[in-house]
Amino acid sequence: MSQDATPVSDSPFRSEPSARDTAPQFVLPLVVRIERGDPPARTDALETAARAVLTILSDERSAGEGAWARSMRDWQDARVRKVVRRARGAEWRRAGALPGITVTGASAEVRVFPPVPLDGWPKDLARLQVSGTDLDDPEPPVEADPAAPVLWMNPDLGMSAGKAMAQAGHAAQLAWWELSDAERTAWREAGFPLAVRTAAPDRWSGLTGAGLPLVRDAGFTEIAPGSCTVVADHPALRREPHRSGGPAATRSE
Repeated sequence: MSQDATPVSDSPFRSEPSARDTAPQFVLPLVVRIERGDPPARTDALETAARAVLTILSDERSAGEGAWARSMRDWQDARVRKVVRRARGAEWRRAGALPGITVTGASAEVRVFPPVPLDGWPKDLARLQVSGTDLDDPEPPVEADPAAPVLWMNPDLGMSAGKAMAQAGHAAQLAWWELSDAERTAWREAGFPLAVRTAAPDRWSGLTGAGLPLVRDAGFTEIAPGSCTVVADHPALRREPHRSGGPAATRSE
């Protein structure tokens, strides 16, 4: 995998219209398991979704002549979209029978699937609910390790758990793209350690101006277009901001 960053002028993470909008559009499906009476903790679900995105990006089936390589390339050549749906019981078992990868956190299970056409979801995924996915943390999350990657959520935005999971996945992907091959390998071999936390209000403006990858939402659901949702604070990117010589990568969804 090349360490060269996607040129900023042709990035699928720009909010401005581009030639990518005319390409066939694909979406990366993620399904979170939410059993009645035993839902996962919200923060763990967000972190597990972010790791699921990193896992499929780094999977050998997503590269070269791998089984998922073509769909992964088509997805990343257009606007990079992610949609989170929820499942339980038989729904979860049917989803698990489809090609994909299940990533497990402390309480959360998230299955990520190779990209599908925006209007061509497999029926066992298309029937799953996408709206109203909400979760809570039974206890406040512990303070994030400053030596590890942290995906900082905007403290001024309220998002459903499903929306926030997709946004965390975007931020993790942006960080992945900005890393060198050696840094990607080290992160993967360590099991993709990361934390998702809500930034303190007085720290948010500093994070958005630090040259770190920043997610900007296109406003299709829940929040206003152009809203800054997540900053990807990876230690390697703190040391070497603007690695590609351009502004920090951004994405719209």
